[in-house]
Amino acid sequence: MRPHLARKLIAAAALAALAVATCAQQPRQDRAPAVPLITHDPYFSVWSLTDTLTASPTRHWTGTEQPMDSLLRIDGKPFRLMGDRDRDMPALPQTGLEITATHTRYTFEGAGVRCTLSFLSPLLPNDLTVLARPVTYLSWHIAATDGAHHDVQVYFAVDPRLAVNTPDQPVTWGRSAAGPLAVLNVGSQDQRVLNRSGDNLRADWGYFHLAVPSGEEASTSFSRRAPDAFAASGTLPAEDDTAMPQAPNRGAPFLAVDFPLSVDANGTADRHVLVSFTQTYVIAYLDRKLKAYWTKGGTTEGGMLAAAEAQFATIEMRSTKFDADLHADLERVGGPDYARVATLAYRQTLAANGLATDLDGSPLQFPKENFSNGCISTVDVLYPSSPFFVFFSPALLEAQLKPVMEYAATGRWKFPFAPHDLGQYPLADGQVYGGGEKTEDDQMPVEESGNMLVMIAAMGRAQGNLHFAEHYWPLLTKWVDFLRMHGLDPEKQLTTDDFAGHVAHNANLSLKAIVAIAAYAEMARGLGHTAESAKYAALAKGYAGQWQTMAREGDHYKLGYEDADSWSQKYNLVWDKLLGYNLFPASVRESELRFYETKLQPYGLPLDSRKMYTKLDWEFWTFTLSDSREEFTNFAALIGKWLDAAPSRVPLNDWYDTVTGRQEQFQARSVVGGVYIKALSDPALAKKWQGRTE
Repeated sequence: MRPHLARKLIAAAALAALAVATCAQQPRQDRAPAVPLITHDPYFSVWSLTDTLTASPTRHWTGTEQPMDSLLRIDGKPFRLMGDRDRDMPALPQTGLEITATHTRYTFEGAGVRCTLSFLSPLLPNDLTVLARPVTYLSWHIAATDGAHHDVQVYFAVDPRLAVNTPDQPVTWGRSAAGPLAVLNVGSQDQRVLNRSGDNLRADWGYFHLAVPSGEEASTSFSRRAPDAFAASGTLPAEDDTAMPQAPNRGAPFLAVDFPLSVDANGTADRHVLVSFTQTYVIAYLDRKLKAYWTKGGTTEGGMLAAAEAQFATIEMRSTKFDADLHADLERVGGPDYARVATLAYRQTLAANGLATDLDGSPLQFPKENFSNGCISTVDVLYPSSPFFVFFSPALLEAQLKPVMEYAATGRWKFPFAPHDLGQYPLADGQVYGGGEKTEDDQMPVEESGNMLVMIAAMGRAQGNLHFAEHYWPLLTKWVDFLRMHGLDPEKQLTTDDFAGHVAHNANLSLKAIVAIAAYAEMARGLGHTAESAKYAALAKGYAGQWQTMAREGDHYKLGYEDADSWSQKYNLVWDKLLGYNLFPASVRESELRFYETKLQPYGLPLDSRKMYTKLDWEFWTFTLSDSREEFTNFAALIGKWLDAAPSRVPLNDWYDTVTGRQEQFQARSVVGGVYIKALSDPALAKKWQGRTE
């Protein structure tokens, strides 16, 4: 048997087995504020914002339309599976929706046929080669439900808007081959590589690819007439539209494919395609352009797509097992509602990052501060998302922290505290927030210095060594000395919750500084700096005692030392528990938790006494302070209610109103990875996943 034929048969058998297993179960009806479809980086991130896939066009995480459409002709009658382009055409009823860590599966049933449409973005954290590929697999599994034979045609089309920032930008298109794949390609005419930064943006450069396996009797087309032709006859136009360049809103064609197939009374049929968006250069970092990590070793677009296709069956099985194992562990440690929100956070956390390669081939990862100000590598975005990376892949956290440390070590950063950011995505050319590189105005000196020390200590624990801390020890020493002078009683300044304004004598910020000083002492001890370790360990313990006196107000602890009748979530205290420093007695955590019980609202716990809004990540940090699984699951149930009722149909937002459930501003940010703090708090579970290879 020919090798390529053997691979094809193995892939078909694997997909059929998985699809049959899926369809044999009662379809799940998951509900999410927005459903992840394609999730790779800030430019290639497509979602459905409605309960059914046919109720609206698919959209970029920013809300801009990026339509993908799928139709199914059953015995000559067309039905919609995805998209709302032709509302006169009936939608095949959607009977199920399942969201797992790497998959989204929709089930449709009608006209004697059941169809499972699956989106797989295989973001496997310990396989960077697979994770870095900007490839999502779309699969259709068709089965008869009425004991009869059916002639079926599957149609899928992509609007060229997926390849541009705005629909008035001219695009060009063409065909290519990648091993066993026929590839349709489209991209902007101008290809303005790394030409600007911003928040509410799509890509100005790069190419979208629709890759179709050969040998499956598929037809492909570049045509504006594709949907009408398919609906009418089940076929695509024979000739491509060739008048280019054209803007998507002025005649640029759809990229379309159709698969004719037949389904016997007891039979099934499967088809799949690959969708990809490639950019060779992804980040500008300190005056040099960094290539995407998937290009490592000289990999070309065609080579990357061909490898993704060759490994499809294996990746499908690995991802399915990953999903099941993770869900079981999340539910065991935190209950069903916790598993649900952590699962929904999974792909979003990774998709808010760009993954590049350094000069030596090592990975560098850069988060974008989505719908905040578009900053890149914001330290107080890295900090809340860090539990996800410590839990799954400390190497990826190192890839995030290294660019910050290298920047802070340059002569450009002249302050005695850690920077806030590296610029505005995708241009990491120096801090833009607050006073930037020029002044201390609106900086976050205690916040960011504490964040870096805690993250580096937690990462070192997970890696089992302190090589990173050792390399940057002079910087860490400078920052801990700053915290020694300013951490116990911080001056009026911003924190990561900068939307709430400046706070003087911030008790929660002081907690961060105290734990960070202890983290430095731990690292000093591990590196053999005995005197420094003893000095800062004693300092942290002494500060912790003073904090309890300064922050106490009756049965709880205040927002600011001088703010009477105030309170706040003391989420930074969770690291004292997780890292085992025991600077604060358990009674501090217990009294705060009992007080928080009196402040709970329908959809969670407010951030502090000033407003009814909250932060999703900090809520989970706060309730991880509890040693009671029952107490934690009761809180997580409030978040489950919020997911069911959230009126803001956007990718998971982390800043919302606890009374109305409405989004305040943020969405699609990596900080939702902070919900993995609960999983990280289980040492055995963390060890299992840190060492896991799929």
